Amino acid sequence: MPDPSIFRDMDRAADRIAEAVRGQEKVTVFGDYDVDGATSAALLVRLLGDLGLHADAYIPDRLMEGYGPSGEALVRLGQSGSTLIVTVDCGAQAFEALAMARSAEVDVIVVDHHKCATKLPDAYAMVNPNRLDEDEGSAFGHLAAVGVAWLLGAAIIRRLRTMGHFASRPEPRLLELLDIVALGTVADVAALRGLNRAFVSQGLKIMAGRRNIGLNALIDAARLTRAPTCSDLGFALGPRINAGGRVGEATLGVRLL
Repeated sequence: MPDPSIFRDMDRAADRIAEAVRGQEKVTVFGDYDVDGATSAALLVRLLGDLGLHADAYIPDRLMEGYGPSGEALVRLGQSGSTLIVTVDCGAQAFEALAMARSAEVDVIVVDHHKCATKLPDAYAMVNPNRLDEDEGSAFGHLAAVGVAWLLGAAIIRRLRTMGHFASRPEPRLLELLDIVALGTVADVAALRGLNRAFVSQGLKIMAGRRNIGLNALIDAARLTRAPTCSDLGFALGPRINAGGRVGEATLGVRLL
């Protein structure tokens, strides 16, 4: 595992989210409708909940809204009270949408892994190992968005630790979220080498313990009577999460996880 601070904008993003946690701001996690987007959104919503902040999840409708954040959706979320929006698995090239959010004075942090252009959108922070100006972090360009989100989680916990946030409350057990990191990584067909391989190896062990109620129900629905394997993530569990976002209710996967 690398030091999360090697990634550009990682500390800036962690500081802003820690500030939102301490100030009990209204935060919305804006995800994509595939498995990587659903697991990334679920991870951050669950982590923020463990930190004492309720966060909403927003998944755009694939047919009505299309891929990625729209300016109208970001502005609407800001008007409903969200002072911080974190996009996951999308936003790397959302120039117009992020410009509209900036004009509406809504802070947007982008957590993504898709290829970036030379010029970056006007986000509060852009955490993406595939930024063209990335240095050490570029070695982790094979991460799925959920892996990047997990590293952001580590950075947030570290920042809050220095602020004394855990003086009266336990620290979240970030390793226990590796089950959904494994699911998102495999379902997004990310290369299983290096850190990704560690995520999946450890995540399968967590998944075998069946501590995630929604994921446990999904395993039962897939009629798996043994501990899930890597193949199960790609062919039994992942497609069932995808179905909600692509042909059903967009938020179903996030709510389940």
